[in-house]
Amino acid sequence: MIQSITRFCKATFASVVLAVNTVVGFTLMIPFVIAKLLLPFTFVRKICDTGLRTIAETWIGVNCFWMNTVGRTRWHVSGHDQFPYQGWYLVSSNHQSWVDILVLQWVFNRRIPLLKFFIKHELIYVPIIGLCWWALDFPFMKRRGGASAQKDLETARKACEKFRVIPTSVISFMEGTRFTKGKHAQQKSPYQNLLKAKTGGVCMALETMGDMFNCLVDVTIVYPHGIPTFTDLLTGNLEEVVVKVREVPIPKSVLLNEKGEPASRQVVQAWVDEMWTAKDREITEIKASFSRQ
Repeated sequence: MIQSITRFCKATFASVVLAVNTVVGFTLMIPFVIAKLLLPFTFVRKICDTGLRTIAETWIGVNCFWMNTVGRTRWHVSGHDQFPYQGWYLVSSNHQSWVDILVLQWVFNRRIPLLKFFIKHELIYVPIIGLCWWALDFPFMKRRGGASAQKDLETARKACEKFRVIPTSVISFMEGTRFTKGKHAQQKSPYQNLLKAKTGGVCMALETMGDMFNCLVDVTIVYPHGIPTFTDLLTGNLEEVVVKVREVPIPKSVLLNEKGEPASRQVVQAWVDEMWTAKDREITEIKASFSRQ
């Protein structure tokens, strides 16, 4: 009974702080959004983007506060302090839960530039937060195939062109969706802990910004006690998180071919598959180390 009341109080506190934080952040963004719409000049965009980024990083900082307050999470994080803040990064991570996003923000906030996600188009209609994502130039993807797929690629290209203006971290959950045992079986994935990697968005990022990226930031997230839900996070029921970060140089071969043209998707896919094999092995080793404890 006492435990249930405690979890309810934690969830109430976290939810209120999250809601107020989001509304305040959204309100502060409005002047910058209006300026971006009415004054489409590069110098204005730089000022607005800096202001919007500062608001977003503060929003993330407040989220980290309530996460630390309601939870007693044991964080095992390594390799995240080696990157200069003023840089351009292509970030890749495995994906298991909505909690992944807040974990990544907890790890990287103000360490590298604000993470920009490829987001499903339907999420633009989420009240308040959808407009915030739009204002921050998050690329919205429909992922329906055919003609729509071509439009998605054009959307990604335009978004990545905007990212050239100020230091940016472009992140891709290459699995395209959250990992579940059902999806894993349906795909007949060759990996034990991962779905097959999709490289459409990454190819666009490399084609548009490949010469600017300092490196690829490869992230592996493991929840030793089971994949958490967002409710687990709100109630402080996230016991332990392992986050392994490593710097991966981006080979010239995945940027340009011998003719000086953008590398084929097959070349990029082979590069990613090699990383995915190593990541799958790393996840297995991490899980095994905790099972022995």
